[in-house]
Amino acid sequence: MFTIDDLSDRLDGYLTVDEIAQVRRAFYYAEQAHDGQHRRSGEPYVTHPLAVANILANMHMDYQSLMAAMLHDVIEDTGITKEALSRQFGEEVAELVDGVSKLTQITFEDKAVAQAENFQKMVLAMSRDIRVIIVKLADRLHNMRTLGALRPDKKRRIARETLEIYSRIAGRLGINTIRVELEDLSFQAIHPMRAERIQRAVVKARGNRRSMVRHVQSTLQSTLDGDELPGTVMGRQKHLLSIYRKMRDQRKPFNELMDVFGFRIVTDRVDTCYRILGAVHNLYKPVPGRFKDYIAIPKANGYQSLHTTLFGPSGIPIEVQIRTREMEAMANNGIAAHWLYKAGQTDRPIAMGSHARAREWVRGLLEMQRHAGNSLEFIEHVKNDLFPDDAYVFTPKGDIMELPRGATAIDFAYAVHTDIGNSCIACRIDRHLAPLSSRLESGQTVEIITAPGAQPNLAWLSFTITAKARSAVRHALKHQQRNDSVALGRRLLNQALTSFNLTLETLSQAHIDALLKALTLNSLDDLLEEIGLGSRVAWSVARRLADSEPQEIQAHSDDQGAMAISGARNMVISFARCCYPLPGDTIVGNLSAGRGIVVHRSECGNLEDCHEDPEKCFPLQWSETVEDDFPVGLRLEIETRRGLVAELASLINDAEANIERINIEERDERLSIVHLTLAVRNRVHLARIIKRIRNLAYVGRVSRTGS
Repeated sequence: MFTIDDLSDRLDGYLTVDEIAQVRRAFYYAEQAHDGQHRRSGEPYVTHPLAVANILANMHMDYQSLMAAMLHDVIEDTGITKEALSRQFGEEVAELVDGVSKLTQITFEDKAVAQAENFQKMVLAMSRDIRVIIVKLADRLHNMRTLGALRPDKKRRIARETLEIYSRIAGRLGINTIRVELEDLSFQAIHPMRAERIQRAVVKARGNRRSMVRHVQSTLQSTLDGDELPGTVMGRQKHLLSIYRKMRDQRKPFNELMDVFGFRIVTDRVDTCYRILGAVHNLYKPVPGRFKDYIAIPKANGYQSLHTTLFGPSGIPIEVQIRTREMEAMANNGIAAHWLYKAGQTDRPIAMGSHARAREWVRGLLEMQRHAGNSLEFIEHVKNDLFPDDAYVFTPKGDIMELPRGATAIDFAYAVHTDIGNSCIACRIDRHLAPLSSRLESGQTVEIITAPGAQPNLAWLSFTITAKARSAVRHALKHQQRNDSVALGRRLLNQALTSFNLTLETLSQAHIDALLKALTLNSLDDLLEEIGLGSRVAWSVARRLADSEPQEIQAHSDDQGAMAISGARNMVISFARCCYPLPGDTIVGNLSAGRGIVVHRSECGNLEDCHEDPEKCFPLQWSETVEDDFPVGLRLEIETRRGLVAELASLINDAEANIERINIEERDERLSIVHLTLAVRNRVHLARIIKRIRNLAYVGRVSRTGS
């Protein structure tokens, strides 16, 4: 069994005597705190924190991280408090331990909420000290190594959580050694039989292809030696989950996968990497489109390497990675390389850059956390954000932005800055105007066009994929809806108060406060928001305010004057799609809970239920200045003939209107029914279009739908 003495011997290589003594002191403290506690396997519990510290020692983490590893379950599983740890080991170690500890003092309604709340707590701790997540990853890795003693259902639950969150975080931080092991251990726990069969197939293939692998490896090494290029060629085997995903996605059996084995060439300098690339391309023909330069354009986690695929002996594809020794250390240790080099008293730019990128990522998580409505929404954003990055696009100034596969111009805008995303109205891709929903591809130059006063659109949520964009859009829409609701609620309440010869401005603050207290609301804006959203009826609120306000005349009048609608759509004023109201129509407002005002034509059949509750149905009028276009439905009976759609489109275009939708259903061989949705300015504009359509010889009846 691994002991504290074994660990001390390993730490002697990079820590001072005093620092090792501190780690030993933390171990003895944890041993005493966990006295009498055992793991499911029957081992003393302290073997777990000791193993976690050993994993961190492999990454040359600093002594405070190792102390936190020893103590990481003390707050959660014993009666010792954070304050006691702070007194014993200092504030920094106590903060690390607290960041890793779960919320045990709160009871959650289900495991999903508990997981989300605990993860949110850890992210906040990560923002203060990034070492929190490294300790947590080491903790999770040892737990995954020792899953054997748990029930199968609990194994699968922990493995899925590991695969969805922790392995992706390890990848995002560039800690590839931990990521690969977490993925394979999770795969073995979720699909044990599949993992076992793939493992057997890999062992068998290794034996069958040993001679081929040796031949390619020796040929590559001889080529480097012949060209006097310093470099070491190593064989590389894909891990189990990677092989399984490839078999599943490509729908191929194992024996048809030719790239289970690959090669890695590690050299001294960046320029040598490119010279080696030329040498291997001269030796074996490269596969077109399979070269990636992650040295010039590093991944978001700091990973750098050249990747190429070659046609090897007998046409078998060979994957080759070429990188420097520093890049190799970064690929394996990621952000932990920051402490690896720090321990050697050398601050390497590559490690410092990785640390800076990790902090930038954590800042992004904090921004998402602020915008998310609750912890469950936040953790979903994080899961989406942890998918592998794939597309590299450029700003007009030539800066590189890395985005997930399938990202759109909206995702790009929010990646640049939240304010850019919130105010964008259009984009140019490679200097050509393009829709904001356009999927971006590597190498494109994207320019975002903004306008003051522009606001996010609800439709953006249907095509944005990055967590930052989705959370920012949702946050902006919530804010926009509240502002619109408060403004509408103010108009509705003032209109209702006119019946009592009152206005909000003339009401005393004491009476408003008394009503807010009775309704258990915090502010007047909260009340106005509920009125604007249709959750409260303005007339009822006005009557309660009037009853509490001493007035000589408090008489209700039915003639309140219709509220004017300008036509501008917002989050709480919408136009019914059942009757398509137009400027010039007599209109009625229906107060719908959660939606605000829905504007209908007064003769709309869907208003029958509304008349039974007159408090939710009130007259509206059009503003004198309406400049928007409105949809309207038409039903046409037309003699069936060739080219009728083209002729109708030309006629409507000449009338300065747009066709939004067209649907043709054949009634019989001679007569067709055409349903049109047009965008027009008002009733006069519509009447002019209908007159032109009726003048066509083959058109019979024309009627407006939705009445």
